[in-house]
Amino acid sequence: QVQLAESGGGLVQAGDSLRLACVASDRVFSMSSMAWFRQAPGKERELVAAISWRPELTYYAGDIKGRFAISRDNVKNTLYLQMNSLKPNDTAVYVCATCVSRGSRICISATNWGQGTQVTVSS
Repeated sequence: QVQLAESGGGLVQAGDSLRLACVASDRVFSMSSMAWFRQAPGKERELVAAISWRPELTYYAGDIKGRFAISRDNVKNTLYLQMNSLKPNDTAVYVCATCVSRGSRICISATNWGQGTQVTVSS
């Protein structure tokens, strides 16, 4: 089974940037679509961004508005989420996942989950 480990979260001020990383335990990462989800207290988990294997395409939630960028390093089996211009409502636990893709949907369902990393954005 693939194991995912996130890092890079922390406490930052509004307008700051963070770069999250998710390291996968084995090479199945190389053939999997990947995604970042987030879940804030009292809210449902939401898909933030996703990236496919081949072709390498990306998806972003509409409320991201160009502030975040998802990328992957297939040699290092690592998924990244660059987060810029952070806002207090970005505060959440961010979780990476491997995904099943179908057609134009990069992540129709998640198959493996990491433990998550906390991102807290203060005003």
